[in-house]
Amino acid sequence: QVQLVESGGGLVQAGGSLRLSCAASGRTFSNYVLGWFRQAPGKEREFVAGINWTGGSTYYANFVKGRFTISRDNAKNTVYLQMNSLKPEDTAVYYCGASSGLGSRNRNDYDYWGQGTQVTVSS
Repeated sequence: QVQLVESGGGLVQAGGSLRLSCAASGRTFSNYVLGWFRQAPGKEREFVAGINWTGGSTYYANFVKGRFTISRDNAKNTVYLQMNSLKPEDTAVYYCGASSGLGSRNRNDYDYWGQGTQVTVSS
């Protein structure tokens, strides 16, 4: 079992920044590929960013490339999502997920999820 707890969400104006954190406990953190997903009201949960076990490889959804950065600190059992140049369409609940496999952009490949943190971007 891996327990994930997200934090750092909030209300921000368009063009602003937020840094989300996801702290993990339980099994060895570095064994998991990690991802950030988001879900807006009435929409399905969608992939935002992913990072491999060492942090040496990252991948992003096209709509956040150049604005968001995913990183991880295995010593602190934490994954981060730095979000810059936020837009109103980024408003959603953001979730971190952990995959015991190779991870991917598919939410079904993730085994554990946090409870989510709300991000609201005002225009």
